[in-house]
Amino acid sequence: MERKSIGTQTLNTTLPGFFPSENINVKFGEAPFTVLLDSLTDLNSKNKQRLENVSNCWGVFKDSPVAESILLICEELQQDPLVGYQALEILDRFMIKHLENLLSCQHVGDTTKGDGRSHEETVLETLRDKSTLLVFSCIQLASKLTHHLSSIDNNRAVAFLKSIGHSCSKETLLESEVVILKTLDFSINFPNPLIYVETLLEVLDYNAAIVPAAHLYCLCQRVLQFVCLQRTAIYESLLVAVTACPSPSQEQSRASFVCVKEDYMLLSVGVIAVAAFIHNFVTWEKVVEELSHITGISPQSIRDFASVTMLHVVKSETPFKTT
Repeated sequence: MERKSIGTQTLNTTLPGFFPSENINVKFGEAPFTVLLDSLTDLNSKNKQRLENVSNCWGVFKDSPVAESILLICEELQQDPLVGYQALEILDRFMIKHLENLLSCQHVGDTTKGDGRSHEETVLETLRDKSTLLVFSCIQLASKLTHHLSSIDNNRAVAFLKSIGHSCSKETLLESEVVILKTLDFSINFPNPLIYVETLLEVLDYNAAIVPAAHLYCLCQRVLQFVCLQRTAIYESLLVAVTACPSPSQEQSRASFVCVKEDYMLLSVGVIAVAAFIHNFVTWEKVVEELSHITGISPQSIRDFASVTMLHVVKSETPFKTT
């Protein structure tokens, strides 16, 4: 029987053009064609829906300090890398919606408090006081969602928070989780970048097997983490590269560029391309061409993203190791 090739052509759709775990639990090459096709179809659909409903506020709470804190906490608590990326998605969606809800509660004419502070200042101060607990609650929810058998229970959570100087009760933890769940209408299962990377690696291995997926997976985790921690700098450089303008205007370029920053298909193919380049430059172009075939993203767009990322990797004080 002829072996089918999986890609967006199969779907008949068109897409718009630090501390990873050493214990790899992902097994490649075991998923059948129908499962891979369904997975790619689902991610493709969700990515397009994200881009159609993208907001200029998205990604505000994924900046380097927040991302680094979440990834470090997950490493300390020996959580799967998926937990960290899922927590970032939950936190970003929650904080944006929570802020909108709090700011909209201001009464007409009630612009200042008794101490002279504005309503906005009071809201931001309240969030600052609760930020550690909210961030940790997002991690705990992501842990329960991703790996419920090894999730962070309340005893462990209280002990960890106490170890970093933030004492709270189990009841407070539960209340924080409920606030997040209610704000997001109990919908927290958002696709995260690592899921896209893993799925595309599986499809790449099924279609072409240019480089064994397991060989690229560790590198992909490191590259994705690097992009996550250098998100602002990398996308600023990409914006300059694609516009050929050293100082793009906020109104004309940066606002519309949020669609590129939130395109997880582009991010994942870029991450895999960088990993493939580091692993073996000889086969890099073949990997790029196959990724283009799978996703419908042009080879040039993949090269642009990979080139900008590799420039930042070269400038980094902590170069990647291929061993």
